[in-house]
Amino acid sequence: MATKGTQDTPPSSFEELLKTNDAYTAVPQVGKLVIGTVVNVTSKEVHIDVGGLTTGVVRGHELFEGGRGYKDIKVGDEVEATVLDLENENGEMELSFRFAGQQKLWDRFYVLQKSEEVVPVTILEANKGGLLVELEHMKGFLPVSQLTPEHYPRVPGGDKHKILEKLRSYVGEEFRVKVLDVDQEEEKLIVSEKAAWEEKQKEILQKFEPGQVVEGTISALADFGAFLAFGEGIEGLIHISEIAWQRVEHPKDIVQVGDNVKAVILKVDGAKIFLSLKRLAANPWDSVKDTYAVGQEVTGKILKSNPYGFFVEVESEIHGLAHISELGKRGTVLDEVAQVGEVRSFTIISLDPAAHRMGLRLVNGAEKAKGKKKEPAAKPEAQEVTGELAEKPEEKAAKKEVKKKKEETSSGKKTAVAKADPET
Repeated sequence: MATKGTQDTPPSSFEELLKTNDAYTAVPQVGKLVIGTVVNVTSKEVHIDVGGLTTGVVRGHELFEGGRGYKDIKVGDEVEATVLDLENENGEMELSFRFAGQQKLWDRFYVLQKSEEVVPVTILEANKGGLLVELEHMKGFLPVSQLTPEHYPRVPGGDKHKILEKLRSYVGEEFRVKVLDVDQEEEKLIVSEKAAWEEKQKEILQKFEPGQVVEGTISALADFGAFLAFGEGIEGLIHISEIAWQRVEHPKDIVQVGDNVKAVILKVDGAKIFLSLKRLAANPWDSVKDTYAVGQEVTGKILKSNPYGFFVEVESEIHGLAHISELGKRGTVLDEVAQVGEVRSFTIISLDPAAHRMGLRLVNGAEKAKGKKKEPAAKPEAQEVTGELAEKPEEKAAKKEVKKKKEETSSGKKTAVAKADPET
């Protein structure tokens, strides 16, 4: 027999009803999502039938989902909401579209991160670190380092104001990105345009291989090299060491933006392609020993002065180094020896074609300092003659007297020996 009060006494609240009902196990707790049907819409509230168990209400700022309003919601629509309270002052379940919408978005972002799907974002703002973007009504961040070569702000000298100006020019545009990092607790959403670009780039680069010659236009210059645009939106890097056989201070000394050039592919590494200009021309160092030898005197133009010496242009593609130790005595001030742009004579003191190195000594510079002139060698003889001429008369007479006595002594000894010999 059933206990009186268990079935006959009605529950005092909806919460107690849930606890005595088998459906309780299927009803989410506070903070969880529920699905219901819209039964009434007013200017301030939306009433929802939650699975026939109770009526929920969404009101105030909880009506806004991810920055969007609820104007499109109508009676009969099936909607999702987050449970804020199981029962409010009116006996209704307190619900929120806002939390439900945000939760759905974060869940979707985690899915996008895992799937690596490419999605569009709208650029909202710019700062020195990158771009603030909007992805499906949620704000995220696109760092400068995650921009494609097309959008990366290549500014000569790294002027921060010009970089920011370039980034601001993208506000309002739509970029295609991949979700790079998601952290709901810290409300962090990081996206990457470069990651999306690299995927497309990899597909295109499958058509290219090392040794292949391509033709394109110099699209940008940087301290470390030049970028060449070619093919179907491809951009490769020509490192500064691959621009010319001679020493290059800056790519702008050899090429300019807009120049049409040919380059050979050195390496394809994932979405990156590395090129060379100089390898399409003969290496002048291969035949340098046919023209030059150690000890040979050459004429060269001083291209640059460094604390350790002069860089000298012997030929347009053959450069040598005159170390400071080969320019004069220790403590030599370079500006006092020669100026950039001067043409001077040098002696080749070392030659290493494989390493593209030529060591030089400034003629009439270090050689003078090391005492290699002919004049000093004649000085001792001049000093000896000067000493002879400077002898006084009495000193000469004394020397003659000593010489005479030696001769007489020697003659006397010979006479004595002759007398003592019977056979003589």
